[in-house]
Amino acid sequence: MTWIPRIRGAVTAAAVAALLGGALAVPAAQATGQHGGGRLTDLVNPFIGTENEGNTYPGAAVPFGMVQLSPDTGHNTGYDHSDTHIRGFSSIHLSGVGCGLGGDLPVLPTTGEVTETDYAAYAAEFSHDEERAAPGSYQVGLKTGIHAALTATERTGVQRYTFPATDKANVLLNAGQSLHRTLSTEVEILDSRTVRTAITGSGFCQDTKPYTLYTVTRFDRPFEKASGTWKGGTVTEGSRTSTAGEERNGAFLRFDTRRDRTVEATTALSYVDAKGAALNLRAEGGRSYRSVERAARAAWEERLGQVRAQGGSETLRRTFYSSLYRSFLAPNIGSDVDGRYTGWDQRKHRAKGFTYYQNWSLWDTYRTQAQLLALLAPRESRDMALSVLAIDEDSGWLPKWGYGTVETNIMTGDPVTPFLTNAYQQGLLKGHEERAYRALKKNADGVPPADSAPVGREANKEYLKDGYAPYLKGRPHAKPGDSDYDHGASATLEYALSDAMLAQMAGELGHRADAERYAERAQNYRKIYDSSTGFFRARDGEGAFTGPADPAKSEGFHEGTSWQYQWLVPQDLPGMVDLIGGTDATNARLDSFFAYEELLKDPEKTAREVWVNGPYDYYNADKYNPQNEPDLIAPYTYLSTGQPWKTTDVVHAALTLFTDAPTGMTGNDDLGTMSAWNVLSSIGVFPVQPGTDTWGLSTPVFERVDIRLDRRYYPHGRLTVKAPGTSETARYIQSARVDGEEYGRTYLTTGDLRGMRQLSFTVGEKPSKWGTSAEAAPPALD
Repeated sequence: MTWIPRIRGAVTAAAVAALLGGALAVPAAQATGQHGGGRLTDLVNPFIGTENEGNTYPGAAVPFGMVQLSPDTGHNTGYDHSDTHIRGFSSIHLSGVGCGLGGDLPVLPTTGEVTETDYAAYAAEFSHDEERAAPGSYQVGLKTGIHAALTATERTGVQRYTFPATDKANVLLNAGQSLHRTLSTEVEILDSRTVRTAITGSGFCQDTKPYTLYTVTRFDRPFEKASGTWKGGTVTEGSRTSTAGEERNGAFLRFDTRRDRTVEATTALSYVDAKGAALNLRAEGGRSYRSVERAARAAWEERLGQVRAQGGSETLRRTFYSSLYRSFLAPNIGSDVDGRYTGWDQRKHRAKGFTYYQNWSLWDTYRTQAQLLALLAPRESRDMALSVLAIDEDSGWLPKWGYGTVETNIMTGDPVTPFLTNAYQQGLLKGHEERAYRALKKNADGVPPADSAPVGREANKEYLKDGYAPYLKGRPHAKPGDSDYDHGASATLEYALSDAMLAQMAGELGHRADAERYAERAQNYRKIYDSSTGFFRARDGEGAFTGPADPAKSEGFHEGTSWQYQWLVPQDLPGMVDLIGGTDATNARLDSFFAYEELLKDPEKTAREVWVNGPYDYYNADKYNPQNEPDLIAPYTYLSTGQPWKTTDVVHAALTLFTDAPTGMTGNDDLGTMSAWNVLSSIGVFPVQPGTDTWGLSTPVFERVDIRLDRRYYPHGRLTVKAPGTSETARYIQSARVDGEEYGRTYLTTGDLRGMRQLSFTVGEKPSKWGTSAEAAPPALD
């Protein structure tokens, strides 16, 4: 429902519209219409994933923006749709992270005296009936009678608060509480309109090295009534500065809203210094809420307009465009308007010729989102890849899971290698190929020293010697974060995958000896194959297989079991098929893994009741887990076993898990990873060998998708994917054509995509012989 603000006396719709700054907008969750008849942003529901641990946020951001201004309700990652109170609107959020992160500087409007300093105590009650969100904006009516509206630019968050008529309208700026551990804070009221803070924090699942965020908030009118600060539980009116350690710390500002009931404020961020925040405010501030909101909506309309989908139900289009929206939320700009950024050496640097980005959930994004962004946002993807190389040059090592200006070491394996080799294969590293290769080679052949923050390939010493990373249960962690020794089996598979991708890059760059060495290491997945069980198993420090022999109860696999990791050999699926015992044996195992016979009878029930056990229930399973990264490529394994129609069956069943509701995200979004899976699988073109240029094919869910591409990377500037008549029943590919010519393979390369204009599928109600020959399958990497 559209929120109607509480105003004394009768209120007309026209008056409400004027108060809100324009015509009343239809909430995204109620928007209707085909893409050609309205704004694509009206199809986006930012509340998808805000319940059942999807961990998304509904607040305001622009594509890849530094600021994500969104409400925090008490959930450890920010907002949960089942909560009823808002503690504040804070400036930093990441879509779908699994642990508390961000939430810096929660701001909340209140009325009356300021007596509480804990945001859990002064939180304001709200109702979803008085809440709405759209790309670039968020609005809510609080039970206190205050209406809050949020929007954003790249480096600023803009707030508009409409108060009741009172001489005690407050805005609370809480510097001392966030979604992670706050180590120290500084608050300074500079003048009658401006407040500055510095917030030093740490943590993401575990403690990390600290980072500092600088903010400056500028109001559109003086806070003439009163102001002050608090420290701990003590509020001091008239105080202009406050410095604190881990205790609560903040500032309050008071306005008289008996005549002018609206207060607007712009908060600028910088990870560099107070000067950077001031420069960002000067460059991007000074505009009204309404003008910033319009610009943010236009930025999203332009992004979403790159993909025009026709056909399918309105719910399908909503889930699709909502996923496309979330795919563009990260990584995030980390440099100020003058190009300065704080490197992982904690020194100030200046990005020259590129925009510096940060926030790298690489274990997740290397499988789906990196490829989608390379396709739809190649200019930004280039800068993202250059930013990762800058991290190596600033700190000495490539990242694993980077937040802001620090390494968290969350997750395992070597995800940065396929991330960067993907950038290379997509043509994003032109002029920087050897620079990237040197960084990747150092990463692949070494281990960061003890005095550096990153763990890199932590088990590389043993891996290079023995061909596998050992599983050393209970081994103390040398550094904060996850340890590859805790997940030796899956780390071995991830290392081998990365070696394969690096071998291909090395060979193309002429490093033949390196290419042969890495290609040999890419076969190390065989070192943890236990022929007595027919599955991968962890090995201990002495080389013996360890943990339960039952692959459903296996140990040493990160967020999964041996059943789920057995397909993570995209570099050599033919070799994996041979280990299992041939095509027939592999298809039988795949059918069991996907509960295929049950799936044919009831796809949605199978997805929800057989595959999914809970957001964080990764272990003790012998079935596909569509909610987590290790299995994202698994449905496409059938492309390599001569049964491509089963890929479509499994993919389309998994797509039913994405719905237009707060619970409509399958698992954590992980900075756009799951959203990108939905987008690519819905189009029917998916990266089946992450880190290279191979795209597997399945039946699209839309009859037509027109994709606008950057002509600097894709000469034709567009790609159309057509599947007339596609539906739940008519979902099997009968034949395919590329620019009118018959096409029998089940995959394309990036080179193919650059040279083509149209990919067309003929579909039917029964499987066909299309794509079933051995030559049609994606080849193993040489």
